[in-house]
Amino acid sequence: MNIVSFKAKLSNPITLYLIMMSLGVLSGISGISFLESFGLIVSDIFIKIFKCISTPIIALSIIVTLSSYQEDGLMPNVWRKTMLYTISTTMLAAIVACILYLIINPNNVNDVSQTMTSGVANNGTYLQHLTSLIPSNVFAPFLEQQVIGVLLVGFIFGIAIRFIPDPDAKLAVTNFFKGMHGIFFVITKWVVKILPLGLYGFVTATVIQLNKGMDITGIGKYLLVIVLANLIQGFVILPAWLKLNRINPFKAMQKMMPALSVAFFSKSSAGTLPVTIETAEKRLKIDPKISRFVLPLCTSINMNGCAAFIFTTVIFLMQNHGMDITLATMGCWIVIATIAAIGNAGVPMGCFFLSASLLSSMNVPIILLGIILPFYSVIDMIETALNVWSDSCVANVVNQHYLKHKEDVLMGDDVVLDQH
Repeated sequence: MNIVSFKAKLSNPITLYLIMMSLGVLSGISGISFLESFGLIVSDIFIKIFKCISTPIIALSIIVTLSSYQEDGLMPNVWRKTMLYTISTTMLAAIVACILYLIINPNNVNDVSQTMTSGVANNGTYLQHLTSLIPSNVFAPFLEQQVIGVLLVGFIFGIAIRFIPDPDAKLAVTNFFKGMHGIFFVITKWVVKILPLGLYGFVTATVIQLNKGMDITGIGKYLLVIVLANLIQGFVILPAWLKLNRINPFKAMQKMMPALSVAFFSKSSAGTLPVTIETAEKRLKIDPKISRFVLPLCTSINMNGCAAFIFTTVIFLMQNHGMDITLATMGCWIVIATIAAIGNAGVPMGCFFLSASLLSSMNVPIILLGIILPFYSVIDMIETALNVWSDSCVANVVNQHYLKHKEDVLMGDDVVLDQH
């Protein structure tokens, strides 16, 4: 019984993370060249793995998301409003993170990073760099690890599939991309399972750099940006939006508390979905036609917390890599973070994994993620609760418009009857 209990504790992800972090610290401070080299090799291998699967995951997630949710004859207006509100709230979350980043201004973790130069700086202006990212052929962005080009290809393919006139061809293409997405989803799960080993490598590399004089005071301000961005989005932006739509935000939040509590502790908006639907229907009195269509859709694409995390993390690590962060750069990454959050693969630690993939594809060192990872568990809890709260807000507003439209239609029918 004791052996079984010990194995169960050992297989717990948190226990594994702590063990591998401890081993990483020991390897980094040991001064043993073999252990240091081994840790650096593991770190390098995981960076290459991220690069290998990052661009296909991003493109396939966006293609599947855009092509799978088709307007039906029953609620085309509901679909359009859901997409509009989802994109708007997700982008607002990234904008809030951007404003906070400018105000708090996290300092670099490693002072020596200032001596590093970026690929953008060596190749003309940032706008010229963006122009060069427009692909000359479909495969170029994937071969050259161009994130913006991959996003563009994903969006074009996803939207184009919706306009294929032949239903059989449309279904075949959709199923192909779903199958490919499923393959990378499985591979991503495998990578997540061995992520503790990658954490060992990242921590070892980080400790080695700390011994060389790395300053980590900027991490506190970085974390403050993310937490404040989530809190402002959840307690200011979304409630204000509900208020504009004549919905009492605090009553709505109180009624959604069962789902928000499950989301917070489970760290899975998809796993919380059954509770979210039941709570929305029973406590918020949302029409089942709306809740069972809008909430599953929002669970896949409405990622307010993820957008804030991706934006802040990418900008912070780019800054630490010595890249020039201008307002134009931030504006560009607000859009990219929104798109990337919408196309999130939906795996455990999805935002963290996606941020690592985006950074790796731009050749930005992701060693700092080893320092961020121990704090990510708490961040993930806050982000998941925010995502579910945002999902319920979107469903609530859409439901109100749906009921009003339904009432107007019935009144219109009554007028026609009266005329006869």
